[in-house]
Amino acid sequence: MAEITRALVARVGVDLSKRVFQVHAVDRSGRVVQARAMPPDRFYAWCAELPAGCLVAMEACGGAHHVARRLQLLGLDARLIAGHFVSPYRMAGKRGKNDANDAAAICEAAGRPHMRFVPVKTVEQQGQLSVHRLREGYKEERTALINRIRGLLAEFGLVFPRSPEALRAVLAEVIEDAGNELPGVARLALQRAHLHWIDIELQMAWCDQRIASHVRSDERAKKASTLLGVGPTTASAVVASVGDFKQFANARQFCAWMGLVPSQNSTGGKARLGRITKRGDDYLRTLLIQGAKSAVMSAGKRSDRISQWLVQLKERVGWQKAVVALANKNARILWAVLTGDVAFDPDHVPQPPAARSGLEPQPAA
Repeated sequence: MAEITRALVARVGVDLSKRVFQVHAVDRSGRVVQARAMPPDRFYAWCAELPAGCLVAMEACGGAHHVARRLQLLGLDARLIAGHFVSPYRMAGKRGKNDANDAAAICEAAGRPHMRFVPVKTVEQQGQLSVHRLREGYKEERTALINRIRGLLAEFGLVFPRSPEALRAVLAEVIEDAGNELPGVARLALQRAHLHWIDIELQMAWCDQRIASHVRSDERAKKASTLLGVGPTTASAVVASVGDFKQFANARQFCAWMGLVPSQNSTGGKARLGRITKRGDDYLRTLLIQGAKSAVMSAGKRSDRISQWLVQLKERVGWQKAVVALANKNARILWAVLTGDVAFDPDHVPQPPAARSGLEPQPAA
């Protein structure tokens, strides 16, 4: 009887957790075939007997890419859905959130014909991204440690300029200086904090070496790093996060996925544009904007077309909008460079739409 039931399954929604997977399976007519919780080992054994090509959908969360890869090895159509696309399909609404309702909502969302899915990352992609996540953690820890050291020194009347370089240059001397009122136990505490700072810097340097090695060995990352405002860290992160850029129909869609397009509140034929949506990957968007800041600040020293455009745009709309505009342009250029066999050219002149379509422009009447 169980084998007959599994043969009827056409679509499965799974709510993942560390120890229990909630399953919601339906047949082709949408009738519920099975709805139960299973431990991971039993879930994989149950999936092994599903029909080949059966759609199994999950939310894109921690560990979801690993589960999807295991299901693909079983011959199943494993797909990931962003969480904000699942919430509208929860029948009980926000106040009825539980594992069973979430699994049912995932199953329902996966059956929509226009649903957008998250591509499953490879082991190599996640390996590279682990270096980036580790580096971000070290960077946050370093900032917290520097603020902690400054707070301790300020308690004894020792205040220094804001930059980390200025504090690093004097910290060892301050700890050894017998002329200040630092007690012995405070000197020992600051000495340990200083050693911790040095260790964090060494760990970040290792991460930077791994990222640079990835850029040297990956042709797509090497091409991406040639853009203005795109360094090795951004190039490595973009290639590792996106994988196949052809999953986006055009550059505009890639920018929208990055959250670098204006939000809309339009109605009645009147367009109202607001701030950028900030959707998608926060880390990638932050890297693109930080790199764009550097390019905008030094645009006046270069003579290429993009730099000249930046100088004019900065004077017209201001520095911050120019930075976001360059981040948007870089995202579009990244899509064009990594989906076509072309190299980045800062003096590139785009063809008009009529020329790209092979039609001659018609003279004005």
